Amino acid sequence: MTRLTTAFVLVASLAAGGHASAQERSFVQGFGGLSLGSSFGFTNSSTDFGGVAGTHLTPNLQIVGEAGRMSNVLPPVADFLLDLTPVDYSVSAWYAQGGVRFTTTKRSGIRPYAETSAGFARMSVQLNGFGSSSFDLLTNLGLQFLNRTDPIASAGGGVTFESGPLIADVGYRYRRIFSTDWMSTLALGDTLHSNELRIGLGVRF
Repeated sequence: MTRLTTAFVLVASLAAGGHASAQERSFVQGFGGLSLGSSFGFTNSSTDFGGVAGTHLTPNLQIVGEAGRMSNVLPPVADFLLDLTPVDYSVSAWYAQGGVRFTTTKRSGIRPYAETSAGFARMSVQLNGFGSSSFDLLTNLGLQFLNRTDPIASAGGGVTFESGPLIADVGYRYRRIFSTDWMSTLALGDTLHSNELRIGLGVRF
């Protein structure tokens, strides 16, 4: 009888958990962000944008996927030194990654969360300012051989605000690109990392 009661309680608990999870929603969201870099007393900033999609595995656990663009991944010291030259040199990156998000139990329309994810970033080099558009074009065609795809990882958190199908997000991400080639040399001993502040808006379904 005891075993039967225990089994019944276990099944009932799982059913209740499955019902709670079913009440949770998936979501899609667009975001814009400002990345701030700091090293050796130098700072720089750049803009980011992208999109996020996620769905609940449990009431407190989501799987998320994200893709976007970082307009500048150069470390602050390298960025400063290159600004002293007469040419405009930049390294941007498109990225895609997936991970998990841990959220609080839904008791109101406000839910803090913590998140970690990993994926790949495709870095692209641009060089302009030679005074000739044709020469700039030829130079950038040659620089495409320097474009690289490297692993990227991020961790952070934030707060979501939910109202009906609408969802807004204010958050922070620490990002790092793990490069071992010429980009590491360009970083002058620093890592390719940034601190991103973001705001997002989306819908649940």
